Amino acid sequence: MRFFATAFIVLTCGLAHGADSQTLNLTFCCSPQNDLFVALSAYKCPRFTTPAEAIANAPDRTGVLILADQYPERSTAIEPADFDKAHQKHLRLFVEFPASLPGMEVSLPRAATWERAVVASGNFGEALPKMHILGINDCHFVAVMHPPAADLVLARVAGFDTAVYGLPERAAYPLLFSLPEKGLVVATTKLSSFVSGRFEPVADWRLVWQKVLSWLDTNNTARLDYTPVVTPAFGNNEKLPNSYQRDAFNDAAHWFSHAHLLISPSVKSEYELALKVGVETTPPPAPGEPEGDGSLGMMEGYSSGIRWDGQQLRRLPIRADCNAETAMVLALDGLLNGEKPSAKIANNLLDYVYFNSDMCQGVRADPKHPAFGLIGWGAIAPAWQVANYGDDNARTMLSTIVAAAAMKTDRWDKPLTRALLANLRTTGKLGFRGDRVDVPALEQHGWEYFHNSEPVNYSPHFEAYLWACNLWAYRETHYAPFLERTTNAIAMTMNVYPEQWRWQDNLERAHMLLCLAWLVQLDRTAHISSPTDAKQHCDWLNRITDDLIADQLRSGAIRERRGLHGAPAQAPLSNEQYGTTETPLIQQNGDPVTDQLYTTG
Repeated sequence: MRFFATAFIVLTCGLAHGADSQTLNLTFCCSPQNDLFVALSAYKCPRFTTPAEAIANAPDRTGVLILADQYPERSTAIEPADFDKAHQKHLRLFVEFPASLPGMEVSLPRAATWERAVVASGNFGEALPKMHILGINDCHFVAVMHPPAADLVLARVAGFDTAVYGLPERAAYPLLFSLPEKGLVVATTKLSSFVSGRFEPVADWRLVWQKVLSWLDTNNTARLDYTPVVTPAFGNNEKLPNSYQRDAFNDAAHWFSHAHLLISPSVKSEYELALKVGVETTPPPAPGEPEGDGSLGMMEGYSSGIRWDGQQLRRLPIRADCNAETAMVLALDGLLNGEKPSAKIANNLLDYVYFNSDMCQGVRADPKHPAFGLIGWGAIAPAWQVANYGDDNARTMLSTIVAAAAMKTDRWDKPLTRALLANLRTTGKLGFRGDRVDVPALEQHGWEYFHNSEPVNYSPHFEAYLWACNLWAYRETHYAPFLERTTNAIAMTMNVYPEQWRWQDNLERAHMLLCLAWLVQLDRTAHISSPTDAKQHCDWLNRITDDLIADQLRSGAIRERRGLHGAPAQAPLSNEQYGTTETPLIQQNGDPVTDQLYTTG
């Protein structure tokens, strides 16, 4: 933007002293709830409901902002006469999501898929260099034919916060550009929803708006006063209260039971029909939508994609591990806090998994079928019913063990024992099971084929939690195969660490901790190993722990890092690959990302 070459006054969060006595030479056309207008509300800028009114009432040679109130359904309509009037009054006009522009062809609104905002000029200075990436959630925009050089563009680019492969030769759409001869700055999307739309990074969008406002009113000393919708509970260097662990647990337990993920009878039929035809998302909860009690299961969670209004879709799949892990948290809530409703939901969720859904019924309940005892990946949806992931079975079993202990019940002992034996039965001679053993493969080959095979799978993400289950099961039953195959696989895996691990990242290191800790505990309590082997087991645990902690920051976050090969550790190798596979957020080691699902969790 050529106008950005002019000097500007830096704006920061909060209001300057005496802000009420200052004025901004800005006139707004927007709703009273518009994020930008609210952020500048202390300056009492005049606001009008139509572009014609705003332009007519704005003093000559001042700034006017015509913002997109009907986004994303309808672009902002401005009459040619209004553009002419603004030009006659020498107004500096900011227009977003326009339906038309003087002398330019503008498309109908369209939605981005994988595209992100990218800085395309040097007009923002060193703070926002060229190729810097910014996030606009669920961006809807209008395309402009033959635009001038833009300061922000929308493009599908690979990279964490920098477009490492540059901009694609085609399909880079202008987002923010100027027409100085017409006194215009154009945003082809709605940039003024930066708060409610949860634009990130917050500090970068402040800089964008500082630049825009400094052009509209070069004499302003305004400060944007707003708080992001979502923020960390504590600052990076903030001292935690003594009760932080208990508070975090209580908040989590409350969230699980009030997140509108427990399925209620009012939506049961609708959700089941959607799952049967492959639909995997549903809108955010409507006001007053009832919570379920766990008897009909629980949805997977909230989708990571953020909508234009800042809300998130819910993931419909009813997964065994998600239901059981929620039951574990709520069972502990019942134990630690005396919350009987939480314990009741926990009981209902585990009953749903083991008795009342198809996850453990059908062929998995038939002793003559090779899938007997396994736990289905999910319920109702055909694609989720046939899958038997070992790591998901393990998370379901681990959670059941904890929940049952918290509630002091043996209610799920029989299906738990069946699941332990079913996973052991489909584990090969060396102690590796592989990523998944699905029902069709079992029906084709029989369980003996997998039990007598010798796969090698140096992937703790898929294998290590089953090893932890097996070591626990050995302690409870003293059934030797639980121990023998497991200790062999652990030894093979640790002997090739880290060079031959599949992903060689902190996700895999974190998954090894539990089985290694159980192995050390069994050495100390059951004396299953020689003193030499027991020392080696301690060394393995210390090595993995030390390597994990080496990436832990002062704040407690464990920085994610990539291995050498394999998905999801493989970052996109081109702009075209971005969004095509399950990959980490980081593009290269050192990017400030922590994995709160698979690593820290």
